[in-house]
Amino acid sequence: MLSEVYYLLRSRVDGKYLVAKPNPNQVESTYLLMFREDFDALSYLNTHGADVADRFAVESITGNQLKSLLQRWGFKGVGIVKDPLTPKVEFLSGI
Repeated sequence: MLSEVYYLLRSRVDGKYLVAKPNPNQVESTYLLMFREDFDALSYLNTHGADVADRFAVESITGNQLKSLLQRWGFKGVGIVKDPLTPKVEFLSGI
């Protein structure tokens, strides 16, 4: 996981990352959404947020940078999007 490159969606408006909240009642259960390919991130955005797609940019991150990003933003873990159209997300915490 450390040597892989992942792709994130980041708001051009406020700089926040696209996240998932499996339990909306718990603020601390926020997971950073990650994609294995840049085109998967764009497919997800165009499928599920076409009306706001122009407000997001795709950003790449390596596995080495991931831990510090999670700590800085206070995310509980990551949600790796397996299928951007459905979407199927695998949640991992404690990274």
